[in-house]
Amino acid sequence: MTLPADHPLVDGRTSNSALIAALTGGTPSHTPVWFMRQAGRSLPEYRELREGTTMLDSCLDPKMASEITLQPVRRHKVDAGIFFSDIVIPLRLAGIGVDIVPGVGPVLTEPIRTAQQVAALPEMTDESLDPIREAVALTVAELGTTPLIGFAGAPYTVAAYMVEGKPSRDHLGPRTMMHSDPDTWKALMDWAADASGKFLRAQVDAGASAAQLFDSWAGSLPLADYRKFVAPASVRTLDHVRDTGVPLIHFGTGTGELLTAMRDVGVDAMGIDYRIPLDVAAERLGQDITLQGNIDPALLEAPWEVLEAHVRDVAARGAKARSHVFNLGHGVPPHTDPAVLTRVVELIHSL
Repeated sequence: MTLPADHPLVDGRTSNSALIAALTGGTPSHTPVWFMRQAGRSLPEYRELREGTTMLDSCLDPKMASEITLQPVRRHKVDAGIFFSDIVIPLRLAGIGVDIVPGVGPVLTEPIRTAQQVAALPEMTDESLDPIREAVALTVAELGTTPLIGFAGAPYTVAAYMVEGKPSRDHLGPRTMMHSDPDTWKALMDWAADASGKFLRAQVDAGASAAQLFDSWAGSLPLADYRKFVAPASVRTLDHVRDTGVPLIHFGTGTGELLTAMRDVGVDAMGIDYRIPLDVAAERLGQDITLQGNIDPALLEAPWEVLEAHVRDVAARGAKARSHVFNLGHGVPPHTDPAVLTRVVELIHSL
């Protein structure tokens, strides 16, 4: 394990936490829970803090990013913080023109679609990652025995934004490029893999105790294309942090047909979206991997008795896996009542 001596996993702060025990196939003291997008839009204290600051600027302000990461841990008593950032931050750090347009999502000044454009992509410098390291260090100092999860966008999802230049429903651009110009596609994926990998490594070195790779758009691909054109780049991303020994989580949406291929990039846990029951996922993936998930976010606004029954059902199905980390099957919707999330955490901890 190549981590500094003062890293929370090395000095013992987080090594015995419920999250780390579950991710590594141990027996946690209780079923751990954290929520994707727990830091952010659903919290009034987040909206107040962010007022007048753009999304990407807030991610690159170390004190603000740290405070946003800590807010849901304080409020909900979840078992992990997830670092507040965005998957396109590595593009911004490398000097690529990108912004998060409210109501739209990531938009690039110029889509990347030719071999010449890919060859001209700038390299991210080590110094550009200093704000990320500072934000993580500030956060870890406050979290104590609660682990921080670092995260990055998987290269396919990052490359899909780069080719389309904006969010897309069907991702025709990247799906066409991988077949029509495979050399350019590979060069783009290698660039995205290294950018995300360096971004992830900065978080882990600065104190993150686990790391999650988000492949938001992998579900747009057939299995053969995923294996041939995407999986090698995801392996390359995670290779940036494997020597640290931190547990690795892989998550995508609409990826039921890709689960085994996503597992095979080499991870300790698979995040399962709300479309697949956890017992079915456990059957497909086997007993050598932890499952994470998979409360349906739509049920957060259902009557409590409906939500409670669903949470108990997820727990029962999750018991079929070697170990289970509770989460949503996607992110927290922005209109979620924070009190409901707090109540869900209390319920999970009581099971």
